[in-house]
Amino acid sequence: MPRYKLTLEYAGTGLVGWQRQPTGNSVQEILETAFERFVGPVFVQGAGRTDAGVHASGQAAHVDLDREIAPHEIMGALNFHVRPHAVSVLAVEAVDDTFHARLSATRRSYLYRVMNRRAPPALDRDRVWHVAAALDTPAMAEAARHLLGHHDFTTFRARFCQARSPLKTLDRLDVTREGDEVRIVAEARSFLYHQVRNMVGTLRLVGAGQWRPGDVAAALAARDRAVGGPTAPPEGLCLTAVSYAGSEERARRDPVGDGADGEAEEGVE
Repeated sequence: MPRYKLTLEYAGTGLVGWQRQPTGNSVQEILETAFERFVGPVFVQGAGRTDAGVHASGQAAHVDLDREIAPHEIMGALNFHVRPHAVSVLAVEAVDDTFHARLSATRRSYLYRVMNRRAPPALDRDRVWHVAAALDTPAMAEAARHLLGHHDFTTFRARFCQARSPLKTLDRLDVTREGDEVRIVAEARSFLYHQVRNMVGTLRLVGAGQWRPGDVAAALAARDRAVGGPTAPPEGLCLTAVSYAGSEERARRDPVGDGADGEAEEGVE
């Protein structure tokens, strides 16, 4: 069966997340319904199960079809049939059957946006976390460095996370400011459930002066969710890219569209 990789963007507002749920619209269900209208029932495997309200600008997925179809035809048909939902297929490429959207991923990249001003957002409503009190961005950046590397991230793991191990390697956690917006970029091969949002909620305590940067290191070492900061809301989080090694060699045709190359309990947020 021919296999195809999809690169997607979607607004998570009003959705129950990536994965099908008994009630509510999910990204997976929207895509599978679009495929059913086009070629019949299929299963769409995503690279990560983004949570309700979380957005994506570079989610990846794969699907097996019972016949070969030109990638541009798949992309056009899906973008027609997903309407009116805020889901868009940015790229489609044919890959061999060794490619797996979740298991083959080597890196997931997330961006968390904090609107740090007194006035609430209008244009970016449901896309940022509005924090009115001033935040000390350099202190947040200093605190973030304590989380880099290979650690037991139990302190930043949701209590109902089903991952087999709390051990993860955090490759990047940058905190920068652009005007009124604080931008937090997190990169790792995979993340624990709510890990990024729990780290962001903790860094906000540092920015607000309630914690010192070193308190984050102490919380990490405690390996206890109860001593960590609160969970940041989902609307500020966006999955920006899922990366794969050797994707150029796996592709059997040129990709269609301009999406980025491409979270298992691994890779969820």
